[in-house]
Amino acid sequence: MTTFSVAQPSESARLLREVPYDHPDARRLTQALYREQIATYGFADDPTDTPVTHFDPPHGLFLIAHRHGVPVGCGGIRLLDENTAEIKRMYVAQTARGQGLGRHILQSLEDQAVSRGATQIVLETGVSNHGALALYQNSGYRPRLSYVPGRDPLVNRALTKQLGE
Repeated sequence: MTTFSVAQPSESARLLREVPYDHPDARRLTQALYREQIATYGFADDPTDTPVTHFDPPHGLFLIAHRHGVPVGCGGIRLLDENTAEIKRMYVAQTARGQGLGRHILQSLEDQAVSRGATQIVLETGVSNHGALALYQNSGYRPRLSYVPGRDPLVNRALTKQLGE
């Protein structure tokens, strides 16, 4: 299990810890994400339908973000092919939003994708997830055609970024 630490001027430290996707903290956070998606869109992909092995090293990983010892965010990557990584289940609890934690998780996931050989990264988010869309746009992500069959372009936004530039 790997732990990442970044000192922040506004708080003592933020920790990112690599855990299995079925870790209790991962389950709690992905279920919170699921409940928010249901409340916003009326439907969502159930995170328990995602195979745990999607995030198994060396082709993937799942991170939990802690603030003051409390799990408040998460996100995972998995390689879709030798050049492309996908970000999945990225989430920050409402109580921890607006403090740069999402950007910290995103940067860590991108760094981990590069370390696995990815040269591009893709993700999906919802059209009503304005905070996430702003984060991704400000981080260099651009719209792309959906890479997941059957997605509704009125609800889902697929984004991509070239890595290592």
